[in-house]
Amino acid sequence: MTWTAPEVTRPEGSLLAPEADLLPGLLDWHRATFLHKCAGLTGEQLAATPIPWSNLSLLGLIRHLAKVEHIWFRRSLLGEDVPRLYSTPERPDADFEDLDPARAEAEYAVLLEQQDIARKAAAGLPMDTTFENAGWGTLTVRLLHNHMIGEYARHNGHADMIRQGVDGVTGG
Repeated sequence: MTWTAPEVTRPEGSLLAPEADLLPGLLDWHRATFLHKCAGLTGEQLAATPIPWSNLSLLGLIRHLAKVEHIWFRRSLLGEDVPRLYSTPERPDADFEDLDPARAEAEYAVLLEQQDIARKAAAGLPMDTTFENAGWGTLTVRLLHNHMIGEYARHNGHADMIRQGVDGVTGG
């Protein structure tokens, strides 16, 4: 049986919530929106690169977003000394290049795991909590949430174009 990305229900939240609830809720909405754009596709479809001049695929974005969650929440916020996911300084685009459609389900699970770790890492932290990021210096949890919302929003736009090129599905 061929694995397909599962359907996803996007969370609903108050747009009037205090910032400590609003930002994590909005990030979760964007996370779910990305997964929604992958729903119903096989590993082969997720690995497709339908834009001729681009190496972007939904599977590459799955891997990239797992890497971003890993870097920002585990390596930076928690300060964990954990191995990098996918990319290295010598191969910064490996998350987009080393695709195996047969591993799509496993790669999807890695993204879900990294999202879960990220949620738990930031849960209950005041927005003014600071941490160190090797490239950016001292940051707040507020900036982290805003940065991640922007990261997902940007890649959700990419996912829209890729999905339309794969099977014609638009919107959402």
